[in-house]
Amino acid sequence: MKEILQYLFNHNTLSKSEAKATMIEIAQNKFNDAEVTAFISIFLMRNITLKELEGFREALLKMAVDVNIDSHDAMDIVGTGGDGKNTINISTLASFVVAGTGQKVTKHGNYGASATTGSSNVMEELGYQFKNNSDQLNEELDKANICFLHAPYFHPALQSVGALRKALGLRTFFNLLGPLVNPAKPKYSVIGVYNLEIARIYQYLLQKEAHEFILVHGLDGYDEISLTQDSKIITKAGEEIYSAEDLGFDSVSPESIKGGETPQESAKIFRNILEGNGSVQQNSVILANASTALYHTRKFGAYENCLLMAKESLESGKALRSLELLVNG
Repeated sequence: MKEILQYLFNHNTLSKSEAKATMIEIAQNKFNDAEVTAFISIFLMRNITLKELEGFREALLKMAVDVNIDSHDAMDIVGTGGDGKNTINISTLASFVVAGTGQKVTKHGNYGASATTGSSNVMEELGYQFKNNSDQLNEELDKANICFLHAPYFHPALQSVGALRKALGLRTFFNLLGPLVNPAKPKYSVIGVYNLEIARIYQYLLQKEAHEFILVHGLDGYDEISLTQDSKIITKAGEEIYSAEDLGFDSVSPESIKGGETPQESAKIFRNILEGNGSVQQNSVILANASTALYHTRKFGAYENCLLMAKESLESGKALRSLELLVNG
């Protein structure tokens, strides 16, 4: 590792094969905590390159626990995290709204490293038991239209650096890997990114692949459609900027979509929203993300129809029902 660190300290970057080999060795615990922390810190001082991201991703997928989930028509809605905004758990809430419409969701998530509450923190707090058994996950997908894949259960490398990431409390390149390594390999990926430079790298990487992707970026730094300012949406077909009004909503204030300070608080807000007691602003942001995700599958017609489907899912309690079926079986 010392040679790699010296090489990187001299402003060099890793090739795809070097990145892959290094990640495999990190997962095998071949380096001490100080060495891994130094390695991670390099990418806090500069953006990751496309080759490095490809190599790290290939390593994680190579080492991933095998899972066989019927995801030929499923979707993941996931953010990189690390935008520092401490919002309600928008992508996870949108996932349940989408599941309530009947669209299958294979949700990939993890504990918060740079945020108080990641999707795994909330799901655990709500009573969900993590699992990596394919039969059980398929059963959840059948019953609730959603299953949840806790990243460390499938990726040894993420497990081995979990404590370090939490101790650092900063956004690291592992935030960028999470949305790219869903072991279920869903057909549709809706990925929120915290800046446009990272969006470009994702775009180059995903453009080459068969499955559909949507990259979402709130232009004031959110890794989702926040409705606080305009949002950029990038697909294989190109890119567009949408205002809140374009999506059928009024703008919201950053304060109105703040999350909890603890996992317990976040889980309480989460359930409150699905129970139909969310504020207009909270509901608007969740519905904007859910309906945009539905629209980009190109299965449900016009955006307005997708918005109606999302509203019906939330307001009728179908989204809540998906949560209860997932948690309670």
